[in-house]
Amino acid sequence: MHAFPWRALTLVSAACFFASAASAADDPRVSITPRTRPAAVHPDIRVDSNLVLIPVSVTDSRNHAVTGLSRDAFHIFEDKTEQALVQFACEDAPISVGIVFDASSSMLDKIAKSREALGQFLHFANPEDEFFLVEFSTRPRLTVPFTTDPGLIRTRLLHIGASGTTALLDAVSLAMDRLRTAHYPRRALLVLSDGGDNHSRYTETELRNRIRESDLWIYTMGIYGRRPPNIQVESDAGQKLMEMLAEESGGRHYAVDSLVDLPVVAARIALELRNQYVLGYQPADSRRDGKYHRVQVKVVAGRHLTVSWRPGYYDAGQ
Repeated sequence: MHAFPWRALTLVSAACFFASAASAADDPRVSITPRTRPAAVHPDIRVDSNLVLIPVSVTDSRNHAVTGLSRDAFHIFEDKTEQALVQFACEDAPISVGIVFDASSSMLDKIAKSREALGQFLHFANPEDEFFLVEFSTRPRLTVPFTTDPGLIRTRLLHIGASGTTALLDAVSLAMDRLRTAHYPRRALLVLSDGGDNHSRYTETELRNRIRESDLWIYTMGIYGRRPPNIQVESDAGQKLMEMLAEESGGRHYAVDSLVDLPVVAARIALELRNQYVLGYQPADSRRDGKYHRVQVKVVAGRHLTVSWRPGYYDAGQ
């Protein structure tokens, strides 16, 4: 379980995406045109700069996004002290997404299905989202800058080949740098890899600290499958790394054992990003000490639900 703090001056509230679309994502062949956002302008909710905004994702036992929960269903704690909710929204506001794509030699027989998976992710995204693409093997490179045209991403994917070693941590770091220029306050990374890092300059500890200090979600799709015993240890380490990236950010890690499951998982992630609850509170302890504060979110019992949020945040201090 995780938490995602997000300090901001403005929160745009919007209606949640219909839950029925999540069920349709079970079949990657289903064609659903993502709904367009209404032309009406929603008024901003002005809040104090000390407000902590926490996007929360809730899914059921089948990994479908759960919508329709009320404010009373949530309880939020900071450093074990329950906080009073002062803002609540279920929003489908646009998001800035960086796609981090593994093009190392170990992906040679997985490229085609990986393209299909990202096609599904782009299909179910909010029409106003913006994207960029970072490819990596021996080194990372930004191949498609921020764009609102998913077609540019799809076209580039057709030209990706697999070769070289794996600089996963460096690629995530480059993508995090790029997100600083995003147009939207809601920001996420989607990382698709078969795990394992063997050529990065950044260490796991360095990247963990960067993630803790950032306001973004990281969703990871790990393509592991069955591997020979002689490389199983490397595979396990790669999966733990992918899990860390997601958990430290409040996102989720999906272990994909079969390539045919990739498009379904990608569609689910897109729909989950469109069905987030945003909880806002003003810390009961108003001291700004620059320390790391742990956050916990609980949902009223009644169903078998999975709740995702970021484990904490560093306060900006005085």
